[in-house]
Amino acid sequence: MKCNVTGVMTMFNLKKLLLGVTACCFIFSGLAMASPHPSKPWIDIEYPQDKEKRWWDDAWWKEGQLPTPQNHEVSMEEITYMDEGVEVEAFLFKPTKPGKYLPILFQHGRRGLGAWTLPRVKRLAARGFVVLAPDMFGTYMIPPFPIEHDTIYDQHVAKGIDVLLQRDDIIGNKACTVSHTRGGYMTLKALVTHNQQAEKVACYVAYYPHWQDPNAPEVKQIYQYAPQINELNVPTLIFVGEHDQYQRIRPILAGIDVLKGKGVDAELIIYPGVGRGFDFRPAHVRTFADDLATKDANQRTAAFVRQHLK
Repeated sequence: MKCNVTGVMTMFNLKKLLLGVTACCFIFSGLAMASPHPSKPWIDIEYPQDKEKRWWDDAWWKEGQLPTPQNHEVSMEEITYMDEGVEVEAFLFKPTKPGKYLPILFQHGRRGLGAWTLPRVKRLAARGFVVLAPDMFGTYMIPPFPIEHDTIYDQHVAKGIDVLLQRDDIIGNKACTVSHTRGGYMTLKALVTHNQQAEKVACYVAYYPHWQDPNAPEVKQIYQYAPQINELNVPTLIFVGEHDQYQRIRPILAGIDVLKGKGVDAELIIYPGVGRGFDFRPAHVRTFADDLATKDANQRTAAFVRQHLK
């Protein structure tokens, strides 16, 4: 009897081919199941505010109702106050309409107070607040953008809170602080080191704050937050642009986690498409994203302050 070796080998190869095709189908099927849904972008980013969705507003989503911000004409006055023999210069912004308003202390950062930053303080006061903005660099007649930080500034900020609360055109006996960049560190020190959070400050708001001692070494700047964060106990709201500097964002993320772990009402909002200085960047470099973020942060700040000063 003759054996058809060629036929046997052909059948054997066919079976191998079918098994291989079947295996490939299973592999590609698994890959298809594991791949992102077509509705997902190439890079899927989850921002902190999208986990808790505290921004959700049923009145807007279900009924189409938008909150109407307060709008006031604002006056600006240059004033001074004394702090242990130092005459501290400051700007005072308030609505021109007579009456009493909730108090805010605004603290500038390394850029200081000038043509770009004073209007952002005015935009805050226009929501219906008395805003005191101490001018550290004007007080000491130094140019903006100093490298080193003078701790006397923190004390002057703390004293500014006292001065603000002594005014007769404010509502209540507590204030909130709003700041940006290095001003976030100054107000943090005023609240914790100088103990103003105990009875005089109801909330802390900061735009991309420098949450580390500016005089600390490089490693601390990148990998650690200021130890005063461990003692901050007032409601906290932080705004950051997604394109901000890494060495700023990392301590902020860690600090927010610490505050939440202690039970402090702390919220971090990271705005897509913007970077450092989005709240005051001038018209010739300003983007649509800058403006959207600034308007949103301005109104969220106003609502947050009212919530905690009522």
